[in-house]
Amino acid sequence: MTTTLPYTPAVEDRTSSLPLRLMLAPAGSAPALLDGAWWPRSRDLTAELPALAAVLDPLWGRITHVTVNPTFWPVIPRKVPVDGHVVGVGWFKAEQDPHKLLLLSYSVGRWDLLVIPPETGPATAARLMTEAADPLGTLTASALMNEAEQRRIAEEMELSLVSVWDSEGGHGARLPTSRSPARAVIAQASDATKGI
Repeated sequence: MTTTLPYTPAVEDRTSSLPLRLMLAPAGSAPALLDGAWWPRSRDLTAELPALAAVLDPLWGRITHVTVNPTFWPVIPRKVPVDGHVVGVGWFKAEQDPHKLLLLSYSVGRWDLLVIPPETGPATAARLMTEAADPLGTLTASALMNEAEQRRIAEEMELSLVSVWDSEGGHGARLPTSRSPARAVIAQASDATKGI
């Protein structure tokens, strides 16, 4: 029931010159926890939802309702106009994963998309989109975001450790000018082997 829309080149947004950043699980794949990922450019549902629904309508059937968790959306409109029809918008705080967007269609069913925060870097967003569109994926939207955060922390820590190592003479350290102690050890070992 789902279709893959490649990350590059992206599906064009009809209301803007910027591409819609969306990746979907392959068509006909087994149901998974997520059907793909969407990387909006802002936290403004009124501005972002029309382009998403306009692209998904021909692929999945007319989108009639969308639900979000209000944790990351400052304003949740009740309705959003999309290409000649209106999409209802609702929210569930406790029942819905804060990193997920739920799309409903009367004719076809429901789809769950990971919502990647707009401020996410391109490399991390591309990785998250690929993982969310994997039909064999077993992680929830929040689990994917937590994994990405752990990866970001580990990468920052590694860069920090390399920086400290470099600043303490690690990478750019010069070899000692005097090699006398090392030669002395080698000479002693050679003298010891002559007597055997």
